[in-house]
Amino acid sequence: MGSPEEARVRLPQLRLDELLEELQARLDAARGTRDRVHSLLEAVLAVGRELDLEQALRRIVEAAAVLVDAEYAALGVIGPDGKRLSAFHTVGVSEDRIAEIGPYPEGHGILGELIRHPEPLRLAKISDHPASYGFPAHHPPMNTFLGVPIRVRDQIFGNLYLTEKRGGARFDEDDVSVTLTLAVAAGVAIDNARLYAESRQRERWLRANAEITHSLMSGGARTEVLKLIAERAGELTHSALAAVASPMEDTDALAVEIAVGMDAEAHRGLVLPMDKSLMGLAFAGAAPVTSDDVGNDERISLEPARFDGLGAAVAVPIGTGEAGARGVVLLAREAGGPTFSATETETLLAFAAQAAIAMELAERRADAEQIAVLEDRDRIARDLHDLAIQRLFATGMTLQSAGRFIEHDGASERVARAVDDLDETIKIIRSTIFGLRTRDGAGGTGLRARAVRVVGEAAPVLGFAPSVRMEGLLDTDVPEETADHAVAVLSEALTNVARHARASRADVVLATDGRELRLAVTDDGVGVPAGGRRSGLRNMAERAGRLGGRLELGTPGDGGTTLTWRVPLRRAQDARD
Repeated sequence: MGSPEEARVRLPQLRLDELLEELQARLDAARGTRDRVHSLLEAVLAVGRELDLEQALRRIVEAAAVLVDAEYAALGVIGPDGKRLSAFHTVGVSEDRIAEIGPYPEGHGILGELIRHPEPLRLAKISDHPASYGFPAHHPPMNTFLGVPIRVRDQIFGNLYLTEKRGGARFDEDDVSVTLTLAVAAGVAIDNARLYAESRQRERWLRANAEITHSLMSGGARTEVLKLIAERAGELTHSALAAVASPMEDTDALAVEIAVGMDAEAHRGLVLPMDKSLMGLAFAGAAPVTSDDVGNDERISLEPARFDGLGAAVAVPIGTGEAGARGVVLLAREAGGPTFSATETETLLAFAAQAAIAMELAERRADAEQIAVLEDRDRIARDLHDLAIQRLFATGMTLQSAGRFIEHDGASERVARAVDDLDETIKIIRSTIFGLRTRDGAGGTGLRARAVRVVGEAAPVLGFAPSVRMEGLLDTDVPEETADHAVAVLSEALTNVARHARASRADVVLATDGRELRLAVTDDGVGVPAGGRRSGLRNMAERAGRLGGRLELGTPGDGGTTLTWRVPLRRAQDARD
């Protein structure tokens, strides 16, 4: 046992050791705090540097997991309805494990608790919370939990979810404080990324508008411009289908002129009613019309089938105001894709309005050029009439007078022939003058409008509205005589369907490739009986024969009848000339 003097020496030494240990602990804590603050600053800077939204979200999740030493981390983006998650970004779970677990969560249980109550939530054991109802099969075990909301300006963008703090420890108040700080920086980064994405998207729309305007003002064909509108709108909205329809003359219907993308052939050439199609509703109301699921929308007639595999859709009028809409553009995404947001719809409406202005300017320019051509024709016709004809007429009169003084029979005959030639030349010039003064475009309505009228008139008798598809330059390439025959054949064919077929559906196709006109009428009725009356068919066959064409009857695989009437256009054109 030591002496009292030795005890007095050891006591200060013990106190000094305790002080040194306490000082070391505080230094370690300060160093740990410094390192954590340094890591937080690095994370904030790393997140703030990202301008791509997806990359920014990935950086936020990774930084949160490192800062609080969590084994698993996730960021759930809240959907437009504010009730469920529309996107989910994870760290710590492999792609193979994610595939085994199945679809990402939508925001039920603990995840939904943060959506309903956007405040920090810290749990020692997830299963102890009343909102917890377990994990799906193949999900890794998780106990400790920390969740914080991410705000972008005044709105909740999503939530950070962190689980399983390493070493078996629990998340503490410092973890909450650090994560909340990161969430604030994340909100700023997400807002910046959104603004950057919006500016880039506006730039793409402006480039598309400039491309369309340049094509129109440089004399591009109307169909090519409409195709350009459909293609650019589809690309910029990530749509699977893009189509453009225009109003038909003298009818209350739209004709789909352009369709690109998924099942474009099922849309191209269709004639759509105003009251039973998404495009018709947008055109009639001069305002955008959206659908969350275009394939199951009660407002739309789904016959003929054309929306398989498609989901969200929007139809936007091309131009509004006093001039009215010039057409409609339809965009549809694949089934399961996001719906069209209000921002996307407004941007698309502005794009369509700019395209309409460009089309208006191009038409005004074409009109001005046409007026100049017509004025030049009038000048030429006037000059021919006032100068050339008068001089030819005077020359003919002079020769005719001189012929009376010519005694040589051969010379007199030649002069008489010259006078006759001058008379014939005057007739040719007068015919030319008449042609110059005749304005283009005179005549009756086109084949398209007449065919739609015939189908519309047949609908009450049939008990249903047939579907109509038209392809090619029907109003330009088809001579008037051939058009008259085609309209008569169409009327006869639909009448036969109404009288004899007992059909519930009929499809009409009217198409031309510039060489041939093809009219096909298909029904799902009982077919043509072997001993049935043939007078109507004989009339249609005779009409085809007079034009050098033919009539064919067939039976589709699912029953019914297909009547196909084909006539060449070149022969009809030659006969007309």
